[in-house]
Amino acid sequence: NQDVGKGIADLLVTKLVQGGAYSVIERKQLDKILAEQNFGQSGRVDEATAAKIGKILGVDIIIVGSINTFGRDDSSKNVGGGGGVRLPGGVPGIGGMRVGRNKAKAVVGINYRMINSTTAEIFYAGDTRGESKRESASVSGGGGIIGEAVGAGARDMSSSNFAETIIGEAVYSAVGQIASQLESKASSLPAAAPAKAAEGMVAEVAGSILILNIGKNAGVKVGDKFTVERPIKEVKDPETGKVLRVLSDKIGEVVITEVDDISAVGKYTGTQPAKVKDKVKK
Repeated sequence: NQDVGKGIADLLVTKLVQGGAYSVIERKQLDKILAEQNFGQSGRVDEATAAKIGKILGVDIIIVGSINTFGRDDSSKNVGGGGGVRLPGGVPGIGGMRVGRNKAKAVVGINYRMINSTTAEIFYAGDTRGESKRESASVSGGGGIIGEAVGAGARDMSSSNFAETIIGEAVYSAVGQIASQLESKASSLPAAAPAKAAEGMVAEVAGSILILNIGKNAGVKVGDKFTVERPIKEVKDPETGKVLRVLSDKIGEVVITEVDDISAVGKYTGTQPAKVKDKVKK
């Protein structure tokens, strides 16, 4: 159930933010990237996909996981019924039925992986099993835990009402264990690779206003300053003809005033007018 998964993910985000060991992005940013890039349609995200998402978001680690247990852990005690009983009028009664009373704890099992967004390697993998402190009694295996589990996706898992349910106790226990495990790994995380300098090109010129062909997905932010360069010569390998490097002259600077996912707008100042295809570097 995707709603259950999102509910548990939101609880984990809250725990990690409260712990202070990590800077965590907003869930809506992740959902936006998943929708735009058509990631995770099967409900599963592999290491390569997670790393790609991480690079777009500009984060060092992506945490992915799955719920492998969500329900009840029974210990049954059954009482056998006596010989047949027939109600007046010939209507069958209890007869030989066995009356069962199940005592059940709620159990939530989660496994997860911490994926390095630079290398797509699994930095750490763990699993947790959360159990409710209380037991729920039900007749003949019916029971409130299953009802709670089925309906949990429609609940606000952060509410006190959910936390006080049997399944809520198990969820909070599992999430708390994950948060503790993740926080214990924070100090041993690999050093983040230095961010690659954003490079792009002038796509449109309107007086002193430039539109660039790079945006948030390349790490561009409002207030960023880029140098504007004009290519003047290609240096080629004399044997293969392969371009070894491009020599450019700096002609000005552009300060970003607006940005979306794939483009940016900025105000240009320079020694000569900018042109489409001029290079920009941060």
